[in-house]
Amino acid sequence: MQIFGVDIGGSGIKGAPVDLERGELAQERHKVLTPHPATPEGVAGCVAEVVGAFSWKGPVGVTFPGVVTNGVTRTAANVDKGWVGLDAAALLSSRLGGRPVTVLNDADAAGVAEVTYGAGRGVAGTVLLLTLGTGIGSALFRDGHLVPNTELGHLELKGHDAETRASVKAKEDGDLSWERWAHRLSRYLAHVEMLFSPDLFVLGGGVSRKPEKFLPLIEGVRAPVVPAKLQNNAGIVGAAMAARDAGS
Repeated sequence: MQIFGVDIGGSGIKGAPVDLERGELAQERHKVLTPHPATPEGVAGCVAEVVGAFSWKGPVGVTFPGVVTNGVTRTAANVDKGWVGLDAAALLSSRLGGRPVTVLNDADAAGVAEVTYGAGRGVAGTVLLLTLGTGIGSALFRDGHLVPNTELGHLELKGHDAETRASVKAKEDGDLSWERWAHRLSRYLAHVEMLFSPDLFVLGGGVSRKPEKFLPLIEGVRAPVVPAKLQNNAGIVGAAMAARDAGS
């Protein structure tokens, strides 16, 4: 079974049909740059471009970097504030010719994919996936069950939103070495561990392609810390899963 998934990120919007039997992309993904400002209409146009690149006609799952409840986007930390309170599912459905669209938090989508097909599969207890990119997204699971919209990237760390200190964007903006960034990330992970006592951390986002650069430098964390197996495709896979489940 194939369903189309789209992952809206702070820097790029990417999507592809997903083979949900294997939990893998059925075709090479298509990616476009996220417009700036990332207004609803601008992003919706990019989503339509990504979907149109495959001439896809069926249901579509779409991730969003913020809180999503019943298709409505409630926060917009790294995109235009016009998303706050918007019926994003209705907007995207309209831009995609009226086909069914399911919208969910981007980290939740990545987490569901990793728990089903990837690094969190079969892990009992508490699993916490963190997506490291423009911001920090989070997906919290207890025995495989998702607690949606946790947004732990906005926990306070040294008087600031954690994602402004420990995201990949913070590393790039501050021209931080892997060692300095890993130190900040370690402090953040230790703080989250103190609050939630996870049995496993899964780190996703584009940086999960380079685990050898930073994972050996993580210190002061009890729980195992592993890279996402689906890497930066996890959001696309999770979006497709959500669209399938919405139609079942």
